[in-house]
Amino acid sequence: MTWPCQCLIVDTHKESDRIYSTVLHWRIDMDFSSTKNKIDMIGQSPGIKKVFDLIDKVADSDSTVLICGESGTGKEIVAKRIHSQSLRADKLFIPINCGAIPEALLESELFGHEKGAFTGAMNTRLGRFELAHGGTLFFDEISEMPYPLQVKLLRAIQEREFERVGGTKSIKVNVRILTATNIDLEQAVLEKRFRKDLFYRLNVIPLTLPPLRNRQEDIPLLIDYFLEKFNKTKQKAITGIGSEARSILMRYPWPGNIRELENIVERVVVLKDEGLINPEDLPEKITETQNSIIASAGVTMPFQESVGAPLAAPSPNVPLLYEMDAASGAPTTETGFEIPDEGISLTKLVEDFENQMIQQALKKADGVKSRAAVLLGLNRTTLVEKLKRRGIEKKGVVKK
Repeated sequence: MTWPCQCLIVDTHKESDRIYSTVLHWRIDMDFSSTKNKIDMIGQSPGIKKVFDLIDKVADSDSTVLICGESGTGKEIVAKRIHSQSLRADKLFIPINCGAIPEALLESELFGHEKGAFTGAMNTRLGRFELAHGGTLFFDEISEMPYPLQVKLLRAIQEREFERVGGTKSIKVNVRILTATNIDLEQAVLEKRFRKDLFYRLNVIPLTLPPLRNRQEDIPLLIDYFLEKFNKTKQKAITGIGSEARSILMRYPWPGNIRELENIVERVVVLKDEGLINPEDLPEKITETQNSIIASAGVTMPFQESVGAPLAAPSPNVPLLYEMDAASGAPTTETGFEIPDEGISLTKLVEDFENQMIQQALKKADGVKSRAAVLLGLNRTTLVEKLKRRGIEKKGVVKK
């Protein structure tokens, strides 16, 4: 005898499977349709041109590509561009985020499962490998792949075959494997968090994306691109970005890279209806970072007229790369510092400038954070965050 509740459970599982398959195939169709045409990538900086050249060289190959780069640099866009220029462009491009799927479900997502393989497996389900047959399978955040599952992934890539969960039959597939990571996978191998054999299998062609702070020439192009995009989608009539606001965005270090720039432009477009984008339209954190950088270069800012003499320039052991014009805030002439052949870390220099200026301001303010924040052109909350991040509070007495 079959109880009504049992029928209900079975029907619920079947409906769940049906909905899952429908949604998954719909999402895959969306990804597929977005890669039928060549994926646009914007940039003319030397670093991104090297990326374009490498994409052109590897697109027609079936070799695995490991795309490395900080969060927000556009790793999935690169993967889609490789697929769109490949001989598999008319087949599916299927992404899978290894960090977004629970570990208990990831094996089934990759390899599928047979009916009855586990509680709730009411039907046979295809995994991403089978769905991507003939096309490209993109593993984002590959470093998040559970260690026990890495050996199964390695076999599937090497042998081009696998078994579904709960199955015994080997299924052969023909897929191109692309992967991406924002961490140092070699270090993860040394720490026994990532299999060495899998790393070497994935790292046949390494492709490293430069962070946005190293792509200065591309920032105006990206701003204009996103401005046009959001003007259309938000139905706004913003005519452009003023030179002062553009200059501020050019100097911002962009820790969140292109994704952060896109979010900033979207925010400005949403909050502004028309006209030029000016500095006051930019988020506070952007303008405060600009003030901090200018202060660290020894420039007299307007607020200093009311609190006394300008802050002293950084100590001689931290060289200035350029002087700043006090009126425009733009770089003027070089000061004699020559970049050594082995190069420098501009980020480190900026951090050193900031640290010195923060410490000088705290000294002038007798350790009072609110007064030091005024000297630096920051609000108190931002200064407190900088102190915590740099551990400055631990090195000396800092008052409320």
